[in-house]
Amino acid sequence: MIWLLIALVAIVFALPFLAEARRPVMDDDARVNAPGHFAELSQGVTHYRWFGGARGPVAVCVHGLTTPGFVWTQIAEELASMGYRVLVYDLYGRGYSDRPEGTQDDQFFVQQLEDLLADQQIADDVTMFGYSMGGVITSAFAARHPDMLRQLILVAPAGFGGFPTGNWRMMRDLPVIGDWIARALFPKWHRAAARSLANSYPDLDRAAADQAAQLKWRGFIPAVLSSLRYCLRDAREAEHRKLSRADVPVLAIWAAKDEAIPLSGMGNLTKWNRIAVQTQVEGAGHWLPLTHPREVVQAFRDGRE
Repeated sequence: MIWLLIALVAIVFALPFLAEARRPVMDDDARVNAPGHFAELSQGVTHYRWFGGARGPVAVCVHGLTTPGFVWTQIAEELASMGYRVLVYDLYGRGYSDRPEGTQDDQFFVQQLEDLLADQQIADDVTMFGYSMGGVITSAFAARHPDMLRQLILVAPAGFGGFPTGNWRMMRDLPVIGDWIARALFPKWHRAAARSLANSYPDLDRAAADQAAQLKWRGFIPAVLSSLRYCLRDAREAEHRKLSRADVPVLAIWAAKDEAIPLSGMGNLTKWNRIAVQTQVEGAGHWLPLTHPREVVQAFRDGRE
């Protein structure tokens, strides 16, 4: 009887891993209808899009943990109407970009960003936007290359403590069990979050469907887990103190009702970088690039004045 129970437990444990292995690969066939372009970079293929004209100041937008570059579409269009040339791309493990194996820490993503900017021949005077985990990535990039930036715009940024919590923290911190939770339970949480977005904002049903569709592709779930464990583990005090010393202009736009990133991060940013400008978008939750794009752009406009 005990051997039967052990076998049953082993099967239950293995099923989510088998399901991940059976998912289709993001390849040329999967990308046939993708908008934009692709760059062969040192770590793999990166999907990117340009918004705006051929001339103008450059803005680069970096998305977060689970939502690919499409999260920036409305903001990119608004920035383009202001005269910016806007580069939006998918981080590895998300969207139409490759799913390379390995540790997904901030330096992993900084390398992707460095490669893409070099490929697109962008060397300086960049306005860089980072949303959620993208705030960690852009802060790390800016701390390494302060002379390349005109300004850094952080939107509901991670890296200031307080995230992850609850199920996310359990998934991150438990070895082996966390891997199982990511493959067995995270898909349900991810779909539920997408449904909640669509229910709250019916005009975003397509974005919600695209968000849920990330689960279709092999490598998305391991990418999220690796980023939780390595990119989102620590607060980024050192990077923000370095940005302060380098006099890089920083604007942080927080969501007043953010259910993921606590507003206590505002206090930490003030301690680490006293020249940073901060503001809140009233009524906005963590999805604010999708739900409040005009308010985010207006906060950016106001922050420049």
